Amino acid sequence: MESKFKLLGLEMKYFIPVALIIMGAAFTGALPKGMEGVIPFLLITGVLLNEIGNRTPIIKDYFGGGPIVAIFAAAALVTYNILPETVVSSSATFMKSGGFLNFYIAALITGSILGMDTKLLIKAGLKYLPVIIGGVVVSILMTGAVGALMGYGFVNAVFYIAIPIMGGGMGAGAVPLAQIFGKAMDQDPTQLLSIMVPAVALGNAVAIVCAGILNKLGKKYNKFSGDGKLLKGQDDVGIEEEKELKVDYLSLGKGLLIATTFYVLGKFLGRYIPLHPYALMILSVAFAKLTGILKREHEEAATTWFQFVMKNFTLALLVGIGIAYTDLGAVISAFSLTYLLLVITTIVGAMLGTAIVGRLLGFYMIEGMITAGLCMANMGGTGDIAVLSASNRMELLPFSQISSRIGGAFMLILTSLLINLFV
Repeated sequence: MESKFKLLGLEMKYFIPVALIIMGAAFTGALPKGMEGVIPFLLITGVLLNEIGNRTPIIKDYFGGGPIVAIFAAAALVTYNILPETVVSSSATFMKSGGFLNFYIAALITGSILGMDTKLLIKAGLKYLPVIIGGVVVSILMTGAVGALMGYGFVNAVFYIAIPIMGGGMGAGAVPLAQIFGKAMDQDPTQLLSIMVPAVALGNAVAIVCAGILNKLGKKYNKFSGDGKLLKGQDDVGIEEEKELKVDYLSLGKGLLIATTFYVLGKFLGRYIPLHPYALMILSVAFAKLTGILKREHEEAATTWFQFVMKNFTLALLVGIGIAYTDLGAVISAFSLTYLLLVITTIVGAMLGTAIVGRLLGFYMIEGMITAGLCMANMGGTGDIAVLSASNRMELLPFSQISSRIGGAFMLILTSLLINLFV
């Protein structure tokens, strides 16, 4: 059967006319300002920029490829006044007051946690999570110390560089972190995100390079490597693969309701508990998962909805982040040799912390550093694949997913607590 090149699931004979209609409307002022116009514009722009990023040498191998290009190229389109002002304003409204960002994050957090195996969740808490915490603590302290020595500031280095890098990527990390910081510091999240985004991108690149180096070290020093096994004396990773979920229309609607209800619960609890609504939502979802309050079919509905949103709207979200939350001027002014050194320090600290704690808990050092360290410091799912590919350890993907999902959620909760101490 002939394989045809497709974008958004459409062959080029369909995609090109659709793209021309949407872009033509956008640049002539005919694009509707509501979600019926903004969503197709963000989708088309996202898939085109993603394709460029995934085909550009160096960027596709070390800087996250399409997702990074989608953010920064979209920001450049705004900065250099290429996009019409009406498109920029309607996109920004859709992302912010329109609630698209919160809508996406609600689906991501709820579905990813409810989609995990309960036994895996408990195992992660007993052994794997302490290793993650070790990496986070050492990374934060080292980055803060270097920031203080170089005049960048301990708190600035921790909040603007170390925590965003260790926070689980863009959609579930830097973006909600900017919201948390903005609320606590009474600052514009756009400015904060412009400082965090390049840190996350550079952190992803450094993590991939370090993964390749660790793979070579593992071959040279066999006693530190499990050749793909995480724990000493372990025969296999011991984690069941996630099953393919059956999709039906009712389950999508049910998943939408469950995800948004947990988000509303987080907002409601936030009126009485001094934590950010995202953190409270994470705790609520984890509690529901561990106690089995929801029937399995409802958990699967939330996971199905999460997968639907992630596969269809991630690129649209990234373009929206570029347009509404990324100030390219601030990004450029934030970058410096000191900034780069702090990013590298964050990654090195993550590896050292996980190596120390992992060794104490019976982990192979190389595998512990890759999964609990580098997979915390990369850009989520795409970063996990890149890091594990570079280290030639794709069999550790289930553990990297714990880093991205549970580890990222842990960082949001930790940030909500720390922000109250320092601000």
